Amino acid sequence: MIPLLLFLVVCLLLMTGFPVAFTLAGTALGFAFIGQLAGSFDGAFLDALPNRLYGIMTNLTLIAVPLFVFMGVMLERSRVAENLLDTMSALFGRLRGGLGFSVTLVGMLLAASTGIVGATVVTMGLLSLPTMLRRGYDPRIAAGTICAAGTLGQIIPPSIVLVLLGDVLSSAYQQAQLDMGIFSPDTLSVGDLFSGALLPGLVLVSIYLAYLAITALLRPDVMPAISDAGHTPSGGKLLQQVLRVLLPPLLLIVAVLGSILGGIATPTEAASVGAMGAILLAIAQGQFNLAMLRDVMRSTTRVTCMVFLILIGASMFSLVFRGFGGDEIVAELLGSLPGGKVGAMLAVMLLMFLLGFVLDFIEITFVVVPIVGPVLLAMGIDPVWLGIMIALNLQTSFLTPPFGFALFYLRGVAPAEVSTAQIYRGVMPFIGLQVLMLIILALWPQLATWLPGIIYAD
Repeated sequence: MIPLLLFLVVCLLLMTGFPVAFTLAGTALGFAFIGQLAGSFDGAFLDALPNRLYGIMTNLTLIAVPLFVFMGVMLERSRVAENLLDTMSALFGRLRGGLGFSVTLVGMLLAASTGIVGATVVTMGLLSLPTMLRRGYDPRIAAGTICAAGTLGQIIPPSIVLVLLGDVLSSAYQQAQLDMGIFSPDTLSVGDLFSGALLPGLVLVSIYLAYLAITALLRPDVMPAISDAGHTPSGGKLLQQVLRVLLPPLLLIVAVLGSILGGIATPTEAASVGAMGAILLAIAQGQFNLAMLRDVMRSTTRVTCMVFLILIGASMFSLVFRGFGGDEIVAELLGSLPGGKVGAMLAVMLLMFLLGFVLDFIEITFVVVPIVGPVLLAMGIDPVWLGIMIALNLQTSFLTPPFGFALFYLRGVAPAEVSTAQIYRGVMPFIGLQVLMLIILALWPQLATWLPGIIYAD
């Protein structure tokens, strides 16, 4: 029971708000010390920690994390989101529910060019929420749409979540194959997950848009059309505005994703292309200066340090967890569930969904996935499909009250007349749509596996 107690104590401490990295490492060391005194833990497990830390710091895949963060922060500072929202509102404002469509599509475009949930939710909350409220939108619909659109950066590549998941699942996949006696294991790359996430991400956006369209049709009072649409540009001027605003970020998206999916560049190399492209885009927008660059570098450093420190703490946790035989207990628990690999997969998805109420996606990725990943993959589950299912599930953690980060971000910038209860109630339908998307992907795994099979076919 010690491994399960270790996991429970970590979850309880994380709920108190204590820093994640120190919680993981400190709790693991405490259990290891007590276990060594009691003779139930072999201290030799901790001897592997220096090699693990060296592996983390020299991991070429993880270099993509600061580069993608830099790209996202630079684009956020260069007013790309503001211009996109203005243009999309001009395009769809005349339609009933048009502002909701605009926010969702801009969220998709920002997801494919920045991948940073916090920046997207805050930016759209500042720019579009007051406008939506002023145009007569129900606060719940407006808040839910902004939060859901902001979290698309979790699943639509290039996503930092997919980069981290790709690294963790790659190790889990190799371990699972070695456990099965396969000593020339296949590999799983971040590019596999990027290509696998593309279709499910687009389907999810389509589900969001369909929900908004149905809501606007059945309840026109909560999503009205813009009454003074005559003030927006039309005809040739609108076309010029669309081309001027949409083309630069679309070219950047094509350069980054196209180079990865086309096999021209690795995700790390494509991330450097994206970072450079973001700088050029900021220069073209007239927003670039040394003060801005300094601010972007500081933000990038803060986020990167947080991610890597959590990864180090999670490495300590996983070593101690395995030292107490936790991996064997998890394998036995999942293997004894009715339904075989279907039952095991359902149990893991439910566990991650529930943990999403109290834990961040980074904690779940670094703590839970290394424990359950090798067991599920050893059962014959496709690694790409598993990765996309986990990514969709982790996306839900940003929306689930009371600790969903997207809710916190929006609460911080929302007007006083929008209550926290309205934000919570607004995201509930979108949580249901997320679960629907998980069910669709579970029934049709080809949504995630078809494109990687075409692109990376031998």
